[in-house]
Amino acid sequence: MATALHSLSSMAVAMQLFGLLLATFQITDGNTGVCYGLLGNNLPPPSEVIDLYKRNNIQRMRIYAPVPDVLQALGGSNIELMVGVANEDLYNLATNMGAAYAWVQNNVRNYPNVNFRYIAVGNEINPPAWEANYLLGAMKNIHRAISEAGLGYQIKVSTPFSAGVLGESYPPSRGSFRSDYGWFINPIVTFLVETEAPFFLNTYPYFSYIYNTQYIRLEYALFTSPGTVVQDGQFGYQNLFDAILDAGYSALERAGGGSLEIVVTETGWPSAGGTATTRQNARTYYINLLRHVEGGSPKRPGRPIQTYIFAMFNENQKDPEYEKHWGLFFPNKTPKYGVSFY
Repeated sequence: MATALHSLSSMAVAMQLFGLLLATFQITDGNTGVCYGLLGNNLPPPSEVIDLYKRNNIQRMRIYAPVPDVLQALGGSNIELMVGVANEDLYNLATNMGAAYAWVQNNVRNYPNVNFRYIAVGNEINPPAWEANYLLGAMKNIHRAISEAGLGYQIKVSTPFSAGVLGESYPPSRGSFRSDYGWFINPIVTFLVETEAPFFLNTYPYFSYIYNTQYIRLEYALFTSPGTVVQDGQFGYQNLFDAILDAGYSALERAGGGSLEIVVTETGWPSAGGTATTRQNARTYYINLLRHVEGGSPKRPGRPIQTYIFAMFNENQKDPEYEKHWGLFFPNKTPKYGVSFY
């Protein structure tokens, strides 16, 4: 990872950098949560995970399926929860209202001491995947079941998209959804407007950078550019995160969703296994992300950006190799960077 050092002075510099890497940094932040993935065979039990969230003042959690042990452990914690609906369940939920009632009963109403905030129906579904034909129907039925349970104001129903739904994103003011996705995404935007639910966007400057290193500088992806990199009319962009986010806002405006808020449902930087994957780069990304999201983006300044970091732990059952290294913590609960959400 690091270049070999050949002098005492360079070794001293290296030790200073290592100390910085491990030092705890503190952010006063109630708008940032952490995704809790389970694709590892060495992860701590849910009760210990919930304790780890609480000890680190992580007030929001995203889980990808309503795992009973996790929901039971969350009871009484007051951690605000985004719970996922599995992609494979969408057909049944879209075509059978009884299945939607049962899903809400079994996974929400049966846990009255859990602080549910969002239901994420599916994850990163795009045409031509078969699930695209049933996504909106499943969202509508889950929303109906939630509303009839008297929880419609507390719990909002949406679906996380990847930035791949954007047909154009540069400059951000030209952001628009892919024209061939119009039949799919425009009715979802209308549904979100009608139900006053946010638009969920998984936002990864890391992937934008590694696939475009000839055009994008690492500093722009890590929030460390010394000045404006992209001037887009009245808005100047000093980091890629804001540029992706505001391209999403521009796309929503063109699709009739200008009133919607974007919630960043995943973002992160891996620490090993791929291009530019060092612990120093990842730490730099998280430090600057946590500070940055408190202040909004150029198009939406002055309002915090609800953001979920991916992920809580390294997960050793994922591939390729870099997918194993997104955790803020190692599976033994040791902090990788010393991130503190205070």
